[in-house]
Amino acid sequence: MIMNIRVGFGSDTHQLKKDYNLVIGGVKIQHEKGAVGHSDADVLFHAICDACLGASGLRDIGFQFPDTDNAYKEINSGKLLKKVYQLISKKGYKIQNLDSTVHLENPKISKYIQEMKSNIASILKIDPDNVSVKAKTSEKLGPVGREEGIMAEAVVLLVAD
Repeated sequence: MIMNIRVGFGSDTHQLKKDYNLVIGGVKIQHEKGAVGHSDADVLFHAICDACLGASGLRDIGFQFPDTDNAYKEINSGKLLKKVYQLISKKGYKIQNLDSTVHLENPKISKYIQEMKSNIASILKIDPDNVSVKAKTSEKLGPVGREEGIMAEAVVLLVAD
């Protein structure tokens, strides 16, 4: 018997600027800079969306939720992730596990990781133990290191129901 499994990779990057909100994994974090985007610019949720969409052959977040559509202007990215979950479920897939990394120089986000994991697990209907969220700095190198941007990457394993 051949098991139907799929692996997907997603990444997302947003510019950081003053006077914007910083939302990561559904958690609003107080900081002098926030992420710029058409939606709430939740880089972690966006990377997870892309990983799930890619693994299931549904293209990417920009295709599913274009930034030219005002319906998605300033939308809570948790709603986008929920819609992605519905799309992959409709194709007969469920998430086995998810591994992700947020690249951000400041602020340090380790104290928010459990809440991020809970938010992700709740939306994707999986055990929080099957969700990994890691935080990395860029050691002052590149746009992330200069605190000009934030980036997230995610890998997901989908299995057929």
